[in-house]
Amino acid sequence: MAVDELDTRILRLLIEQPRTSVREYARLLGIARGTLQARLDRLERDGVITGTGPALSPAALGHPVLAFVHVEVTQGHLDEVGDALAAVPEIIEAFSITGGGDLLTRVAARDNGHLEDVIQRLIQIPGVVRTRTEVALRERVPHRLLPLVESVGRATAAAKRD
Repeated sequence: MAVDELDTRILRLLIEQPRTSVREYARLLGIARGTLQARLDRLERDGVITGTGPALSPAALGHPVLAFVHVEVTQGHLDEVGDALAAVPEIIEAFSITGGGDLLTRVAARDNGHLEDVIQRLIQIPGVVRTRTEVALRERVPHRLLPLVESVGRATAAAKRD
């Protein structure tokens, strides 16, 4: 989906000021509330906006240890293992991947001992062959999408000029 300059401005406001009302967004953007609502509806319908909930911190919830656990799965058991991973609350994301391993999970733990317990639980899942764990030391680039949104908006604007 093409994101134009106004969409980019809207998305920037949503990211930078997530608790502002639609009326206030419209005022800040200098557009009609109906125009803004139509844009928001389209961005949601097209899957650009996927949620409106708060961003939560696992560390603030008492789980400061972040690890990436690669999971190797027996052939033909990827779906079953994926379903089983969803039952482990410490797994905050899981992806099918190429390369070393079949799944990559992001795990939040209270401490290293808790992380070991989570890994032991993963190893017990039928279809899991082995795991490999990498512990994150420090976040260098936080999860972000605004630079990507702005890049897409600039590319769309440049294409319209050409």
